[in-house]
Amino acid sequence: MRLGTFNVMHGRSLTDGEVQAERFLDAVAGLDADVLGLQEVDRDQPRSGQLDLAALAAQAMGAGDGDWCFVPTVFGTPGESWRPADIARPGGQHIAGERPAITGSHEDDAGEPAYGIALISRLPVQEWRVIELGRAPVRSPIALPGGGPGSRARLILLDDEPRIAIAAILDSADGPLTVVTTHLSFVPGWNAWQLRRLTRRLAEMDGPVVILGDLNLPGALPGLLTRWHRLAASPTYPAPAPQVQLDHVLARGPIGEVRAVHCQRTPVSDHRALLVDLIPSTPHTP
Repeated sequence: MRLGTFNVMHGRSLTDGEVQAERFLDAVAGLDADVLGLQEVDRDQPRSGQLDLAALAAQAMGAGDGDWCFVPTVFGTPGESWRPADIARPGGQHIAGERPAITGSHEDDAGEPAYGIALISRLPVQEWRVIELGRAPVRSPIALPGGGPGSRARLILLDDEPRIAIAAILDSADGPLTVVTTHLSFVPGWNAWQLRRLTRRLAEMDGPVVILGDLNLPGALPGLLTRWHRLAASPTYPAPAPQVQLDHVLARGPIGEVRAVHCQRTPVSDHRALLVDLIPSTPHTP
């Protein structure tokens, strides 16, 4: 089984600054992941041609209608004008319907630009959960990449958007497996607090759990903060010449052995995708 995490930077290419559906489809298909967590995902955004990037990713992976989920964190456009998405649900849970394309939106939000995270699975999903992680109350500087060849990155002050995690209980060959994806705050300190909050919430869940995400925390720090197993150690950012690992795969419980780790550059994004190939710790007998 191949698990992966990929901050897609709303599908934009560093080469020409454009977002193209076919290029995004090829990028996701080329990862050949069985379960993939995506961050910085656009839906109906003018900057990405009104594409539904989560739906495109599901198409590229061949995921069933009930086996992928996009959750908006904001409506509007980050860095411009936006409002927090209404993601609250009783008990912090959402059970997937026939097609859980959007969680926590309203009918009058149809067609409104949205931005958030997504989890796509080729394995059957038994249950979906959404975990709220809060947001930093302060503005913080962040570097935005240039829009095309020769353009420079720019430093701006940004308000932090709400942070969430999507958890899916999967029907794997070795029994139930919970896989979680998240995109934590870029504000130092708050990202560590959010990660600790997430693992405390996941302590309520039985069985093995894997976190896939852009944690905005470098190197070995996520493993030290959580005492979870760090399954992949490889710099992932910036994509052309990675210097730091911001994207992580963490595990709790018996999830098998790591056969290979891939840090894969694609035609889109300023992050590389991080992929982990797992094999059972013991041979599985049907």
